This record gives sequence, C-alpha cells and structure tokens, in this order.
Amino acid sequence: MTADAPASACLPALEAIDWGRPWLGRWREPGQRVTQSVAAGTSLPEALNRERSAAVRFVRQTDLPPGEAYERYIFNSGNCPTREGLHDFFNGLCWMRFPQTKQRLNQLQAAEIAAAGVAPLRGPVRDALTVFDENAAFLLAPQPLWDALIARDWWRLFVELRPLWKDAQLVLFGHALLEKLVHPRKPITAHVYLAQPAITSIAELDAWVAADLRAAKLASKPFSPLPVLGVPGWWPENEDFSFYDDATVFRPRR
Repeated sequence: MTADAPASACLPALEAIDWGRPWLGRWREPGQRVTQSVAAGTSLPEALNRERSAAVRFVRQTDLPPGEAYERYIFNSGNCPTREGLHDFFNGLCWMRFPQTKQRLNQLQAAEIAAAGVAPLRGPVRDALTVFDENAAFLLAPQPLWDALIARDWWRLFVELRPLWKDAQLVLFGHALLEKLVHPRKPITAHVYLAQPAITSIAELDAWVAADLRAAKLASKPFSPLPVLGVPGWWPENEDFSFYDDATVFRPRR
C-alpha cells in the first residue's frame, strides 16, 4: 500500500470473510482478488472494475445524481453506484457471476419505474424484484427434495432425504444474503426461486434465469423459504438432527 493510497474503510470487513465456507466456494477467487486490491489501497469500485466481467461499470456512490433512482441510473448510464462495504462488495461479485440475471433485474426495475414512477410503496413487482436481488437462491436438486421444500417438510427435506443432497446444489444469489452469512446465524433464510432449469454451469444458469424472469411471474411471489444452514455439509451443528427441531426457524407451512 502506498502512502497516498489509504485502505478502504471496508477492508476490515472484507478481511473477516471466511472463504472456506461451503456457500462461498464459487465466489472465492474473484472475492479474494478484490480484497487484495482494496488492501493495496484501491477503492472498492475500482477494485471491482479490475475484474472486467460485470455488465456494468462500478462508480462511487457520490456519482449517483441527487434525486435519481438507483435502478434507473444504472439502466441509463451502465454505471453502478457502489459504497465501501460488504453489501456492495457482494453486489459487485454478483454482477460478475450473474451478469445477465442482474441486467434483467435492472431492466425490469427500470420498466416499473418508468410506468409508475418512484413511489413510497413499490408494488408487488418491484417488491419481488428487491427480494430476488437481495435474498434469492437457486436449488438444483432431485424432485423429492423440491417436493419436501415446497411442503416445508423440513424433517423429510434434511433428514429422511439427506442422501439425495449429494446430487443437489444450492446456489446463492442475493447479495444481502451473502452479506448476512459472513456472520452465520441459524435463522438466516434464503428465498429459493421456484424454477428447475436443466443446466450444467453457472453461465447456463445465469442465461436461463435471465430469460425466465418476467414481471407477471415475479408478482406471483415465486419463492420458497429455505434456512440455509440446514443444508447438509454447510454447518456442523446440523449433523445432530435435533438442529431441525427449532420451530422458530424451521417453520411448518400454514
């Protein structure tokens, strides 16, 4: 780090990330490179830009004009205002890993703003877009796991069908979800997008989800809750099956 390039205020938070966590495996390499750039004195937006794999250019939060809607500014300029912190760090990584899906979400947000303006109440489509962007996950799994998830039959999902998880993947998307999991807590819950594409790579998943996202579908709230630390292999405590007896976290369907 040079004398005239102070470390970003977010550096301690970035250095606290445990990249060995199972849910961060696919985020590790770009995340560590960005962290190293920040440690060398680069601002977070510029460190993200060095990765060159996002569909936007990252700029400082102060570049967002006063009174301009964040989503509309990204849509019109191709620039993503970025604050120095974990939340926008993971948002930047998500733009790299899922560029088509992030771009589609932004297009839908911009269309809703163009149609209805920026109102105190977002409406069902913008609400669902925000939930997706902040907290979504994708489950690639055999049908019995899906059935148990939708039924919120947690014991069947995580205990009786536990062997099937070797053929499953839970892919996290939401940047607020990733931020919360820097400090894992049992209640942290993802919104699993109710779609089952037949894909073999993250690039294929990104393209499929981007093509599948529509305002009408999102308005129907196509999500199912999933407490992520219940996933086999993700948290040592769930090896003791009494972990799933906590009804404040593993709530039955109403």
